[in-house]
Amino acid sequence: MNPPKPRTIWPYAIIAVFVLFAGYIGSMVQQAMRTTVDLVSDDYYKQELAYQKRMESVARTAALPAPVQLHHDAAARLLTLQLPSTLVWQTVQGQIHFFRPSDQKLDFTLPLQLGADLRQHLSTAKMQPGLWRVRLDFTAGGQAYFVEKELTIR
Repeated sequence: MNPPKPRTIWPYAIIAVFVLFAGYIGSMVQQAMRTTVDLVSDDYYKQELAYQKRMESVARTAALPAPVQLHHDAAARLLTLQLPSTLVWQTVQGQIHFFRPSDQKLDFTLPLQLGADLRQHLSTAKMQPGLWRVRLDFTAGGQAYFVEKELTIR
């Protein structure tokens, strides 16, 4: 008669590792399901479909003889937008979108109201300090243009 074999712990250890791993994955899935994911904007998918037209507008803006300028005077709390002088004889219409990446509730849009010198002055006194993205979407002479710049309000 053979003596009884000693019991090994390995099968139990392997089963315990699989159970712990499954529990870890389950907790990670539960945490991922509880995390809120806000889209950058409400009509994100609609904007994605217009991506090609946007890229054409960006390329057209980059091809302008002078860049669109955005100057922030922190002391005067004034933002100055300057379009290239080559657009002076064209009808320019558009909008300025102020986009706050950290808080969608602070986003707002203003109409483009240029002076004869193709400048627009905007007050930044009511804007929260931090990073803003300024998106200028305009048409001139039947052509669409788009530029996006980052702005830090202090």
